[in-house]
Amino acid sequence: MIKIITDSTCDIPQSLVEQYDIGVVPLRLTIDGQQYRDGVDIHPKEFYARLASNHTTMHTSQATENDFKEVYDHAADTGADELLVMTLSSVLSGTYNSASQAAQDYRIPVTVVDTHATSMGMGWQVLAAARARETGGQTVQGILENINRVRKKISQMVGMETLEYMQRGGRLGAAAKWAGSLLRIKPIVAFDHRDSRVEPVGLARSYRALVDLLHRQFFSRFKGKKLLRVAVLHGDAADTAQEMAEKIRAEYDPLELLVNSTNTAMGIHTGPGAVGLCGYSED
Repeated sequence: MIKIITDSTCDIPQSLVEQYDIGVVPLRLTIDGQQYRDGVDIHPKEFYARLASNHTTMHTSQATENDFKEVYDHAADTGADELLVMTLSSVLSGTYNSASQAAQDYRIPVTVVDTHATSMGMGWQVLAAARARETGGQTVQGILENINRVRKKISQMVGMETLEYMQRGGRLGAAAKWAGSLLRIKPIVAFDHRDSRVEPVGLARSYRALVDLLHRQFFSRFKGKKLLRVAVLHGDAADTAQEMAEKIRAEYDPLELLVNSTNTAMGIHTGPGAVGLCGYSED
């Protein structure tokens, strides 16, 4: 049995994590000196409320080698004879290195994959791996080929209320040219899976304009495509995300449509009110 393991930045809805028996290793979040495990000790609603406070200091840290070993051990003890571990981009975190260190000389074979992504940019790859495994008879090499096929197709964009949180985390990349207008604009950026940086896509003056522009810019990349898998992500903006999902369903009738909150490691950079789209076409 091949066990699929990932980390908590994948943003896969819990129902699918359970359906495909995906092991999840939580990253860590420190708030005012106290440490929490992402998705275990703290959940999105509380996280975003505290992120918005001007009196709160917080930072995220990678999952440790021991964190991965615990999940590896549970998988091996419950019947797995091989592990496929998929982590967020090694450019963004040392989590990939922790997973790799835990895999050294492990008692069953472990393959560790740098997805070059985070959030559902990684989540779609993890789901592709889990579904390839479910077809039966798949080797790890065959699953890796499916992951690479999906990765090349993924587009990922996020619209933010402000660049303030992205600037704090040092993830602006080419979008740094907007930094002087932090208080006047609502930016949309795209995640580049080649180097794990963000690139500017567009600007809006109001939140409604931001949501509309995000929708147009994202789906302009899928002209003529029909078999879409799309995820709507949000930073404590569930009503906006649901409204966007309903519009997508009516206009595109996607093969799969997911709605979920973003993880703390991403949310600390994109901030409250952020909305994102991430997906690809099976065409």
